[in-house]
Amino acid sequence: MLTIVLPFPHPDLNPNRANGRHWGALAKLKKDARLQAYLETRKVLNGKKHVFSGLISLTLTFFMVDHRKRDADNLLASAKSALDGVAEALEINDHSFEPVIIRRVYGASESVLIVEISHVEI
Repeated sequence: MLTIVLPFPHPDLNPNRANGRHWGALAKLKKDARLQAYLETRKVLNGKKHVFSGLISLTLTFFMVDHRKRDADNLLASAKSALDGVAEALEINDHSFEPVIIRRVYGASESVLIVEISHVEI
């Protein structure tokens, strides 16, 4: 299993906040999230290449310092650019991410996203 610690997705990446915004306003945030996830994943890989085939299980745990309730689908959408960066670093297509489990932890000491990756045996 690989465990990658990423920053919590920027609030402006939440689809509920995108209404009426020009696509270019979010482009830099998406690019930064993807690059940071790519770099963090490469750091965890430590120069080694993991060969994945078939389905790859993702567990996304969103740690939040506050207690505001957030929808799981919006959390997933806000993390899309980061997941693209993870997939790029693993040299796989993100369509292989299945199942995707979303967990939420409220009242954490720090807001972060923990991505756990493992193989799925079929």
